[in-house]
Formats: sequence, C-alpha cells, structure tokens
Amino acid sequence: MTRGGGAPDALALALSPLLKPLRFLSRAGAGRVVALRELEPLVRQVVEQARPYAGDLAPRLERLQQTARDFDAATEEGRLAAIGALVKELSRLLDVPQDIAALATPPSEDARRAAIAAAAQKAGLTPDPLLTPVDRLRGVGPAISEKLRAKGLNTVQDVLLNLPRRYEDRRKRRMIAEAPIGERSVIEGNVAWLDEVRARRGRRLEVRLRDDAGDHLMLLWFHYRPSLLQRLRIGSRIVVSGDVRTGWRGGAKTMSHPDIEPVDAQGDALQLDAGSADFGRVVPVYSDVEGVPARTYRRIARRTVDEYAQHLADVLPRGVLERRALWPLADAVREAHFPDRSADVAAAAQRPAGEPHRRMAFEELFMVQLGLALRRRGVKVEPGIAFRATDESIERIVGSLPWPLTRAQHRAVHAIADDMRKPEPMNRLLQGDVGSGKTAVALCAALLAVEDGYQAALMAPTEILAEQHLRSLRKLLAHRRDLHVELLTGSLGSRERAHAERLVRSGTARIVVGTHALAEEDTAFHKLGLAVIDEQHRFGVMTRARLMKKGSRPDVLVMTATPIPRTLALTLYGDLDVSVLDELPPGRTPIATRVYRDSQRERAYDVVRRELKAGRQAYVVLPLVEESEKLVDLKAATKERDRLALDVFADVPIGLVHGRQTAQERNEAMDRFVRGEDRILVATTVIEVGVDVPNATVMLVEHAERFGLSQLHQLRGRVGRGAAKSHCLLLTGTSGAEWGPAARERLKVMEDTTDGFRIAEADLELRGPGEFLGTRQSGMPDFAVAELTRDQAILQEAREEAFALIKSDPDLRRPENAALRDAFHNRWRGRLSLARVG
Repeated sequence: MTRGGGAPDALALALSPLLKPLRFLSRAGAGRVVALRELEPLVRQVVEQARPYAGDLAPRLERLQQTARDFDAATEEGRLAAIGALVKELSRLLDVPQDIAALATPPSEDARRAAIAAAAQKAGLTPDPLLTPVDRLRGVGPAISEKLRAKGLNTVQDVLLNLPRRYEDRRKRRMIAEAPIGERSVIEGNVAWLDEVRARRGRRLEVRLRDDAGDHLMLLWFHYRPSLLQRLRIGSRIVVSGDVRTGWRGGAKTMSHPDIEPVDAQGDALQLDAGSADFGRVVPVYSDVEGVPARTYRRIARRTVDEYAQHLADVLPRGVLERRALWPLADAVREAHFPDRSADVAAAAQRPAGEPHRRMAFEELFMVQLGLALRRRGVKVEPGIAFRATDESIERIVGSLPWPLTRAQHRAVHAIADDMRKPEPMNRLLQGDVGSGKTAVALCAALLAVEDGYQAALMAPTEILAEQHLRSLRKLLAHRRDLHVELLTGSLGSRERAHAERLVRSGTARIVVGTHALAEEDTAFHKLGLAVIDEQHRFGVMTRARLMKKGSRPDVLVMTATPIPRTLALTLYGDLDVSVLDELPPGRTPIATRVYRDSQRERAYDVVRRELKAGRQAYVVLPLVEESEKLVDLKAATKERDRLALDVFADVPIGLVHGRQTAQERNEAMDRFVRGEDRILVATTVIEVGVDVPNATVMLVEHAERFGLSQLHQLRGRVGRGAAKSHCLLLTGTSGAEWGPAARERLKVMEDTTDGFRIAEADLELRGPGEFLGTRQSGMPDFAVAELTRDQAILQEAREEAFALIKSDPDLRRPENAALRDAFHNRWRGRLSLARVG
C-alpha cells in the first residue's frame, strides 16, 4: 500500500531514522561534513532493516547505499554533494502523509518496529524471510543481538553467509593417555571430583574427569555461570573438547574452558539438539563474536540453517548450474556450516572444501567476472577516439628513440596502435618486469595521440615516480624541442601549480606527467586523448574515474611493474586486453641476491665496500623514516644514515631520501646521487619504482623479512641497470615471529630466482591478494570463499560462463536472467562478496 505517491508506509517508517541525521548534516556546514569519517555503515544498517519492505523500490535503496559509499571515498566538494543527493533521494522516498511522518520518531525502538509491522500488514506485504532481523531468532535476546550487530550480523542472511573459518573433527574420541599435548581432543569420562576455589580475582572451578582407563584430566574454568554446575554433578558422564595442556596438580593433563555435553552410558548425547551442533560430527568453528561464547553462536547458526537455509534461492542461470554440476545454493550453505555429505573432505581440509566450497566460490568468481564482462562490453560499445596511428607514424616514432626496442616492446606498441585505431576506447594493461621498458612503450602511445592533436597524461602514484617519469620522457624526447612535457603534482607551489595548470588547459603541454593532482577538480585538459596510469592498483577507483572524465572517452593504458599472476590478473584486470613485456633490453647483467642474518652484517658491508672501492654506488633501504615506539627494533632511515656516516662508511658521502621530504629536498638528494656526489643513498621504499642510476650496483635492504616478495623484487630492480654485476643484500632481524620458517621460505625465493612472475606467484600464495597488492583501495574484491591461489580452475570456468552469458544476453534482459540481474545490482554491485568466512 503506497500513500501520498511515495514509499509504502512500512518502508517509510523503516527508513525514517536516516532523515534526521542527514538533514542535520546538510545544515551543519562543510567542516562537520568533511570531518565525518564514515557514513555508509549507518546507511547500510537502516537500509538492511528496510529492505524486506522495498518491493519494486529496491533499486532506490541500493542508490542510497551507493551514494553513501561515494561519500566515504569523495573529496570535500564531493561529500557536500553526496549529502545533498542523499537527502533529496530520501525525501522522495519518504513523501508520505502526516500520520506516517508523525511515527518517524516514535518513543522507542520497539514502538517503531511495531508501527512498521502494522504498516506492512496493512499493505499486505510479506517480508523476505532472509532479511529477518537477528533479534527475531530463537535464543537471541537484546544483549546477544547487539553483539551480533556489532559484528555486522544484522539479518538471517548475514548469519547464513557468515561461514566457518575452520572445522574440528569431533567424531573420534580419545583416551586421556592418547591425547597429545598442544592438540585439541575429544574425551569422554565421568566427573570424579569438583571444587570451587576462591582466588584473589574471583572463583575458579576445578573438575577432575576420569576416563574408562582410570586416567584423570583436570578441567578448569576461570569464569563461569552457576548453571554450569548443574551439568557437572559428581558421577555424571560427559564428553569434553578443547586444547590439552601440560600438567596441573599431581601432573594430570588439563583442559581450560572446554565445550562439554552430558552423555548417557553408551556415549550418546542426552540433549540431541545441542549435541548435534557440538559433538559427534565435524564441528564448525567461527571467528569470535565478542561477548558471545562459541558454543552459543554455533547453536544460533544451527537454528538459522535449519529454519532459513531453504529460502536461499539460486540466482545463477539453470544452464550454468547444470553444465558445471553445481550444488543448489541452499544445500551448499547447509553443508558449509555443518558438513554431513562432505564431512570427510571438510575434516581433512579443516576449512570449507569440496562441493560446498566449489559452489560458493564459483558464484563469487562468476559475479566478479560478470561485472568485468559488463564493463568490457560498456567500453567496447561506447564511442571513443579513432586515432590514425599509421604504420609510417609508428616507424617514425620508434626510429626516433635513442635505442632500439626489444621484440616484446615492438609487439606491445603495435597492439596498442591497433587498439587506438578503433572507434571504441582502448582499455589495455601493459605488464612488464622491472626494467623491461614500459616507459618507452607508453611514450610511443603518447606520441601517436599527440600527432593527432590530442594530449596524453601519465599518472603515477608517488611524486618521486612522477618526477622520474618526467626525467625519462624528457631524456627520450631531447630531440623534440617542439613538444612540451609538463609536471603537475600536489607539492608544487601555488604559483608553479597555476602556471602548470594554464599550460595543460591551453594545450601547450602536450604530455602531462603527474600524481593524483591530474584528477583533481581544478585540473582541466585542453583535449585529453590518452590516459596512462602507472601502478593502477595503488590508486582509488574514484581517482581513476575522475581522470577518465577529463576527456571525451580517452584511450586508457594501464601499466604495472609488479608482475601479476594470471589468477589475479583475470580478477583485477579481466576487462582489459593485456600486453606483456617478457624480455629485458640487452646489456643487463644478472643480480646476485644473498640473505644475511643480523649477525652477518659485516659480511654484507664488505660487499658494499668492495663495490664502492670500484667506483660504484649503493642503496640502503629501510622500512621507516623515524624511530617508532611500537617498532623499536627497526632502524629508522634518518638515524641509520647518521650511524653509517659516523661508524661504518665514515669517508663516504651519504644522502637521504624519504617520503616526508619536500619535492625540492627529494629532487636535490636524488640529483646528488645521480651525479655521483653521494656514493650511498639511504632511503625508504619511495625508491621502489622509477629510480634509474646505472652506476648503482648494490641494494642493501634492512629488515627484509618485513617486505613482500614483490616489493623486494621492485627494490632489487633499482640495481643491475648497467653493465657491471650487481648485488642485492637482504638483511634480516635476529629474532621474533618475523624471522621464522615462513620468512626464511619467502626470502629463499629471492635467492633462487630473478623471474618476477615466479616471485609474484609465490608472493600471492604466501600472503594472499590483499597483502600482495598492499592496499585495500585497489578495487580487489574481498573474497570470502574463493581462494585465487587454489581456485584457478573454478575461476576459469566462471570466467567462461560469465563472458558467454554477456555475449548472448548483453543487458541481462531475458526473463531467465532476471534473478541474476537483480542479485548482481542489489547484492554484488556494492560488495563483491557472497559470504564472509570467519
């Protein structure tokens, strides 16, 4: 029932808590709006409660959430606009009579919910069972409900899709003598003795359990409820599960705060409902919900699965399910929580595995690939610039470079030229290892655009890299006095910035190199035709989108010096065409890599001294700029430069470069090192990419165990750029978790190979995609079930099906794809994740 031309009464009431804070923000002024850290969680919580009553208005709720997400990522001006858009959209939805508006702020939350329920019943609405609030579940009172919501578990659907992070096999019971120290065990026995001990910090419960062999296990609780004593009467038979620890009084093994269950003489659970979730099966283990015992949450999950899993509907097309032999989603979710048919597989893997894992991982990966297929189709359909890019112009441009291109560079230039000739915008990834010559290829593409009267922009993630690109391009274009290359970064002075912006706006600057400043609102291009984005994964989605809007559908070339494994490339850049530079220019010599413990430091310094004596130069890289109270064991760059200058290389001039310096200070330090005035350069990772000093032959990295493999490979690429043999020395800490078997395994990869793609595969496998990329704003989907290193075959299947579907039904308009279209827009467009593990 809709009255007043706006939302249904129930929906209006459910959304009403948003109106007051949004109106307040719209009147509060820019300062308060800009200072607001996050708006999306508030909007998401209210929208989730309102979604059951949305009906045909569901897309408008999604627009509310998307606007809130845009607010969190927006600039100051964008935030003000986003607040205005939210108030406007909400006001349209809440265009209802006064009697409804009067109920927008009832005296209590219970009264508001009662009003919503009454309005829904009056309108004949049937809420989606999956969107039932968690406080409606059996056994979930106000206190537990609040704790679940703090974890992001607001609805039944959230609980269903909050999958176990691992499993425990509680089907086999052990005798106490057989239970290994340090492992979880399930043990059955009789309560032989019980004592409540009063201590300074409260009471402690000690229970002695005797098994059938007469051995004893001490059970300990340091905080407990009185009701626990009712289950632990002397003589009662119980089964317990927990970590077995070393001896207590009398040398007995112990188990602290175990799960317990009363059993009969035959070992069968006396409370079937509880026992079915906790014992006698492969038991799910979820990530902790603060304030909710694991046993309690497991029972909540069990009831939720039993009552609501049946409502999970498949959105994947029937043909896909049949071709790929995928389980129904409801069955997969049931099995993922409480494995039955797949119990042996789950127990062996100790995490979601087998057919349940395959089914849900496929949907996650399918939805990502569907988004990439839709984005690729949009790029191909929308009109762009058809550059001439003739063979004659390509030969002329390539021939003007100071050195010949490699075969891989030639292939990349011709592939880019082919794309630029087409009327739809180019969207290509140029991937190459350190030193493979990506800048020269990008310059050829830029010159093809410039020859047609357009501008080219090259956006880099750091000012040091932008400045290095500027130097490289000006060196390559030394013969072109008519072609102006301009630098535009955030640290330019107001006068310099205004001058640079005038040159860009007028078109005098034909090639523009810069950082995020290129995408800022004040920056306007005369005629942008090509955008080159270096290390795209280090930019936010909004930054890239703003740069794209500076021209009329410009061609886009994405570059990365981080070799990307195939699985990650298909996920991050699956909508792009790919060119790979898989060979290095001639004249490069291999780099010898060696790992040294801190106790072997002098041996590493001897290598540096030998190279300095031969007239070479060296880098010393550290992870910090200044000393940190939290990381006192790390050498800070400023302090280490002083130590090296005084105690180790007293007669050697040493420079310092880090990200907190001004652009002028960094440029001066780099120029001194390039000219050879400073023989050693102490730096942070600001020199990770883009720095090119052929005379530098030593890269010494302190605390190498704290860097990712791909980052170490990038740092190693700063040497070996001349004809002399070069060295990469990886110094590690002396102790701690950082220097364990995993660290040794990672660093051994660096000693064994200089192949960036092999290193990237190892890095992805060891650290996962989030750490591999080093940033959460990269656009990397937050996978809950899928594991890119393990699920390569599933990814390929999902990609084939998604791209085939978009080819046959480009807009997902066929009736059989309606559910998929709605799910993609409502569930996936904002968060590319089916579920959340742990």
